[in-house]
This record gives sequence, C-alpha cells and structure tokens, in this order.
Amino acid sequence: MANPMTATFKPPVTVALTGASGAQYGLRLIEVLVAANHEVWVMISKAAHMVIATETEITLPAQPERLAAALSERSGAADGQVRCFGREDWMAPVASGSGAPSAMVICPCSTGTLSAVATGASNNLIERAADVAVKERRTLVMVPRESPFSPIHLEHMLALSRLGVVILPAAPGFYHRPQSIDDLIDFIVARILNQLGIDHQLMPRWGEKQSTASTTKDG
Repeated sequence: MANPMTATFKPPVTVALTGASGAQYGLRLIEVLVAANHEVWVMISKAAHMVIATETEITLPAQPERLAAALSERSGAADGQVRCFGREDWMAPVASGSGAPSAMVICPCSTGTLSAVATGASNNLIERAADVAVKERRTLVMVPRESPFSPIHLEHMLALSRLGVVILPAAPGFYHRPQSIDDLIDFIVARILNQLGIDHQLMPRWGEKQSTASTTKDG
C-alpha cells in the first residue's frame, strides 16, 4: 500500500449505491476507478447494504472507516484512495458546494433516490451530494434500475435531464456479444466512464475491433 502522505491520485469521483437491484454495477465501478488511480468517495445506503447481501456473496460493514478498509482491500486501493461517508456526515466534502469538486455517480439509483433528487429533498448525504452536484453544474450520472418505469419515474428523469443530469439506465446492450454476466456489467460501467471522460479498456468503442479492448475483470 502507498503512503497516504505521498500517494497522488487523480481527481475524486463520488460513487453512491442505493437500494435498487444492480449492486454489481456500483461495486465494479469502484474497482475500475481505483485501477484508474482516481480517489473514490463512497456512500452506501442502508437499503443498498441489504441489496448487496442479497445479490452477492459480499459482506460490507456499515461503519465508514471499516467500509473504506473493506472496499480498499477488495479493489486493491492504495492507502487513503477510498473514503466512505455515513448517511448524515454533513461535514463530508460532498455536502457543500464549497467542498472539493467531484463528479458523482449514483449506481444503482433507486426510484426513491431519483424522486428525492428531482425534488431537492436532501434528507441524507447521498441526496444532498446530488443536490450539490446539480446546483454547482457538476457532472452527475444516475443509473436507475427499474422495470417498467411509471409516469412518475419518467417525469423525474426528464426533469433531471433538463437540468443537465445524465440518466443512464442499467440496460446493457448486446452488440459486443457478451460471454458472461461480467461482460454485461462492464458494458454499463464503460458507458459511465465515457460520461466521466475516463479512458478504459472494458469493451471496444463502436467501430473498433473486439481485439483492441478487453472485457476481462482485470480492468
């Protein structure tokens, strides 16, 4: 592990996991951002912890310091590269526009979180961080995973899109001929990275040959 006093990371990216199905997308995104040497600020809602336990074999602690240690070990992060914040940590940098700027991804994004952000509820740190991203005109990518979408969901997505938020549903394509679930997960993660302007080799871009990019788990 690198010394936190000497390690130099690329600009931070905030990743929030909420209570929709698709925890694998958010966990994989954290891995890839770490591999790209970005500092990663993580928030995981109480419902998301339940989803992670249901959908994966992963057990993550709720306490922020222990969560950061667990995610760092899982992703191979350097010391201090992954930081985690609790739901009411109002001193976190993401809680204010005067804090350090960061692009933000809510992945997966529950329709409850979608509604809260669209209406400016800010009842917890994830919602407040998204509110800050909107008002400061920072990059905010929301990855809803629901089916079917109701008119309420669609109206909230339209309202947020008009504010500059990227609505990126967890709906992987198949034109890259996925061979595994990991390939489907990486399809969505690759699209998120494209929105963040982060180079990757998860899958070939349209028009590239399959051999020029990797869809394996080594990032």
